[in-house]
Parts: sequence; structure tokens; C-alpha cells
Amino acid sequence: MRPLADTIRPKKIEDVVGQKHLIGEGKVLYNLIKHGKIFSMILYGPCGTGKTTLAYTMINELDLKYEFLNAVINSKKDLDEVVSKAKENNGIVLIMDEIHRLNKDKQDLLLPYLENGLVTLIGLTTANPYHSINPAIRSRCQLFEVKSLSDSDIKEALNKACSYLDKIQISNEAIRYIAMLAGGDLRYAYNLLEIAYYASDDFKIDLDDVKKINNKPSLYIDKNDDGYYDVISALQKSIRGSDVNAALHYLARLIVAEDLDIIFRRLSVIAYEDIGLANPAIGPRLEAAIKVAERVGLPEARIPLGEIVIDMALSPKSNSAHVALDMAINDVKMGHVGKVPNHIKTNAKDYKYPHNYKGGFVKQQYLPDELASRKYYNPKTTSKYEINLKNIYDRINKA
Repeated sequence: MRPLADTIRPKKIEDVVGQKHLIGEGKVLYNLIKHGKIFSMILYGPCGTGKTTLAYTMINELDLKYEFLNAVINSKKDLDEVVSKAKENNGIVLIMDEIHRLNKDKQDLLLPYLENGLVTLIGLTTANPYHSINPAIRSRCQLFEVKSLSDSDIKEALNKACSYLDKIQISNEAIRYIAMLAGGDLRYAYNLLEIAYYASDDFKIDLDDVKKINNKPSLYIDKNDDGYYDVISALQKSIRGSDVNAALHYLARLIVAEDLDIIFRRLSVIAYEDIGLANPAIGPRLEAAIKVAERVGLPEARIPLGEIVIDMALSPKSNSAHVALDMAINDVKMGHVGKVPNHIKTNAKDYKYPHNYKGGFVKQQYLPDELASRKYYNPKTTSKYEINLKNIYDRINKA
């Protein structure tokens, strides 16, 4: 029997719940459908927010030929068959789930057909495409974020779904509770509603009926369209702001949600973005904590994670390193590059080898002439470690 979530999947874009920033009147996907045109794209966002539904509704609205593959499950042979069908039909749309897991062989096969337009790709992923998707694929696609659904979106969808369930009677409290538990995941909400329906007496569902199935606390308390990302953001900003109690609170919410992967990734970012040179030992200490957490799993993983988060929140902070690099990257992107000075090119004869000089330092120009006066790094004085780096930096600049 098909799940409720699949049975009631919308066929028209106007019936899709949420995502008004993409499908509202005058918005990008709305206008693409209106003008009968579709381009290769990647839809990314949390589970159960409608990525697959958006892909199918666009295909349906435009009456396009398509194939659906999963980057993990389907083989290179399956992709070959899609390409053959594309050639037979003068083009095809390929909906590719878990696009971030597409291996190099499949990428290499797909790229030329994306380039010539024979295959139009709609990639679906819960991962951040800027970090997880091959740049060659990414450069050929437009990226669209599919956001977590609000409580009101979930409740609206649940009320519509009830019309598909014969004889159902459900209280408003039960609807609100399911929406709270869903945390922006509509698929989860549909599945819970369907289970409650068949597990109830005479198809009458109240709050207690739902709690008997799932009484797990919601990850979110005050939710909005970006609830999932708000909790992650709040964790980082609490650590950055040295509020150890708030940091532990948001860590707890992610632990209760059993989302260790996002905890590991976000703490790794914080260690180098917000703490950085103020406490460079935090990186190795975090890595050790992550390895222990992975080894023991939940619930014991909370112990090393709690310890490292306290350490990170109370650590001195410095963003000087990544700010410096961002300034340098911006220069490069703006075309401020210049030629490498002759004396530091490969096999240069007049290069001065610093180790041959007192103190391991000799004054010479390393930046291109056009950038010779650039200063990217501005030390902070929030820790003894970086104060020491600042002293060295100042001494070198004065030489």
C-alpha cells in the first residue's frame, strides 16, 4: 500500500505547501513554469520539505519526459540508459536523488550531456551543495534552497490530508502536536498522521493517541521557515558569544534530535572560524572529542560533546585568520593578482633562502608588485597565543 505522503503528492505547483520564495506568483520557479522552460538545477534543504514534490510538479506542469535515479542505488548502466532515452527523445529530465553522493565515473558520464542540454538535471539533496557537490556539476546548475516548513504550513497540509482518510475525526490539539513533532518535515507529519489513523479506535484521534505513538520532545520550540538552521545558527552564535549555558541548550536540542553529524560539522567550523588563532589547540581537542563520540555513540556521545562545547564557549575567540583569507580571496576574485615576483619563481637564481640568515628571516618581497603594500592579517589580542603572533608579525613588518 502506498504511503499517504506519496498518495497525496501534489501534481500542480499551486498545491505545493510552503516554498513561496520559489513558487509564489512572480517567483523564479513559478515563472519558469509559466514560460514553459526548465533548466538544470539543484534543490537543497532539510528532509520532508518538498524537494521531490517540487521536481515532480514541475515535470507534470510542463508535461516533460523524465527519469528518476538515486545517486547511491542506481549504477552507471542506469545512467547510460537515461542518456540513450535522451538521445531517442531529443532530451530528457533526470531527477537525481542524493545528488551529493554521485561518484566521479557517473559525473564524467553525465557532464557532456548537461553541457549540450540533452539532459536537464534536477538534483535533490539534504547536504549543502556549496560543500558537498562536485564543482563541475554545480557550475552547470542553478541552486535553489528549499526551506523547512512552518507550523502553519504543516497544519494546513495535515488538514488537507484528512480529506483523504475516510471517517477520520482528529482534534485540533492532535494536529498542533503532530506539527510540533514534525519540526518542518511534512513527510514525517503525514506518516505520523497515517499511523495514528490506523492505530486509533474508530478513526478518532486525540492528543493522547498521538502521544502513545511518539512523545519525543520537538527539536524546536519557536519555529519559523528556517527552524532547523536557526538552532544550528544559535549554537554557533552562543559559542561565539561565550554563553556556555545557551550553547549547552542548543547542543541538547541537537542531541535529543540525534543529529550528531550536524553537531560534528558545525563545531568543526566554529573551532576555526570563531576560536581560531586565539586557541589553536581547540581543533585537535575537538577532533578527539568527535572520534570518542563516534566510537561510543548516543547516549554516551553527549559526554565528550558537552565537555568540548563548554571548552569552546569559554575559550578566547579570534576570527582574524579566516577574515584575512577572505580578504585575499576577494582580491583574487576582483582580478587583483599581478605577476609572481621573479626572485620567488621556480628555479629563481636571486632568491634569498631565509634559513641561511640570522633568525631564519631575510627581508624580500613576496607579493606581486601591484599588491606589495597589502595587509590582510590584522591580529587580535584576545589571547596570549595571538599576542605572541602579533609581536612576531609587527617585528617582521618593521624589518
